[in-house]
Amino acid sequence: MWARWRSTGGLDLGQQPVLAIAGTAFHTPKRGHLDILEDALIEVAKDGTIATMRRAGDGDLAARRTELERAGVLITLKPGQYLLPGLVDLHIHAPQWPQMGKALHLPLADWLQKNTFPLEARFADPVFAARIYDNLVETLLANGTTTAVYFGTIHDAANLILAETCLKRGQRGFVGRVAMDDPSQCPEDYRDASAASAIASTKGFIDAVHGLAGNGDHLVRPVITPRFIPSCTDTLLTGLGRLARDCDCHVQTHCSESDWEHQFVFDRLGKSDTAALESFGLLTRHTVLAHGNFIAEEDFDRIGQAGAAVAHCPLSNFYFANAVFPLRAALGKGVHVGLGTDISGGHSPSILEACRYAVAASRALEDGVNPRLTAADRGSPGQRIDVLDAFYLATRGGAEALDIRAGRFETGCSFDALVVDTDVPHSNVIVDRCSDSLADVFQKIVYTAGRANIGHVFVAGRSVHSVGGASR
Repeated sequence: MWARWRSTGGLDLGQQPVLAIAGTAFHTPKRGHLDILEDALIEVAKDGTIATMRRAGDGDLAARRTELERAGVLITLKPGQYLLPGLVDLHIHAPQWPQMGKALHLPLADWLQKNTFPLEARFADPVFAARIYDNLVETLLANGTTTAVYFGTIHDAANLILAETCLKRGQRGFVGRVAMDDPSQCPEDYRDASAASAIASTKGFIDAVHGLAGNGDHLVRPVITPRFIPSCTDTLLTGLGRLARDCDCHVQTHCSESDWEHQFVFDRLGKSDTAALESFGLLTRHTVLAHGNFIAEEDFDRIGQAGAAVAHCPLSNFYFANAVFPLRAALGKGVHVGLGTDISGGHSPSILEACRYAVAASRALEDGVNPRLTAADRGSPGQRIDVLDAFYLATRGGAEALDIRAGRFETGCSFDALVVDTDVPHSNVIVDRCSDSLADVFQKIVYTAGRANIGHVFVAGRSVHSVGGASR
């Protein structure tokens, strides 16, 4: 049954849904609130959006299930299987995939100059790019990432290969052609020749992505991507800001990630990263700012007023930012926040892992980490989040950051979802059916599920990853 949707993209039954799933689903439509859809029935329309939802107790539920089963479009989840919204990763360095888990002991400057920039320069080879990107997208889908926001490289052909790979495999991708032209900060063999050439190449990439065959529904979108202010001249940043306005594109960049970057921008421009990006026209409703650990309160106001978002990357922040993002402060200002793996500054491709690190980081910020200080002086009160907050950021929070209708099970939203099987061999998810409530099962999934537990993944109603099967 799963293979039929994978190969055809859906069954054409006229007014009938192309897909229906019966079983128990979890989602967090509001931050801090778990909605358990026990024994529910979700029907997906031909355009990949949720057409109708029925909950246990709805009078016509049994009759409708019978109709859908006879039509051959019903999947019934087995005991131990649960449906979750697709996961959103707001910050991935696609060309860094081959070095994930390597050289994380180095300072950031050494890590970039000795490992990262030389690796990214290799993507001038389209054959190399195709092999790496196919494996990356396949792996992310297998980990439940239905929407991914990618930094690419300066290489036009490789970036288009990444966009085409997302489209071929059915992942919702936001792909950026990285722009970096400042000779004082970028390697001689890995930078744009000029601001003008970087702007022209970015515009060409935007047009190429929009023109991809089969991308009429904009499953894959281009993103204007200045690497970060230190690697870009003012001329380049001004031109990209103008392009963002003219093309109405998403924007992504690093912002106040580390002490070094934060201070560098102040020294060069006399203002913060956020204020500088705003002055260049790069702070918009469709901007994603990676990290943001040193963003000040007044800059959170700027971000909130613009409707921009922060990609919170809790794991890589421990390695390269040496700080914990003040998540509660951002949320308190009404800032959109989602989670990012920051491959390869982070060593895991799993957004469920990012949920766990987000909870741990918030506890570290609240409790403090220096045992030489008293408990009263050690931490910062009121900073912790829980598993519900983290999962919200990983799903609806990330989707809202990108201004897409996904990340939850509601009529009209894209059916981006994953089937988690808690009964697969060698699973770390241990469910005690005698004592665990469904809320307990949800917590255990978020805290302990791995790639092996993710059996099936859907994007816009299409099965894009499948191992095993479920009963009909």
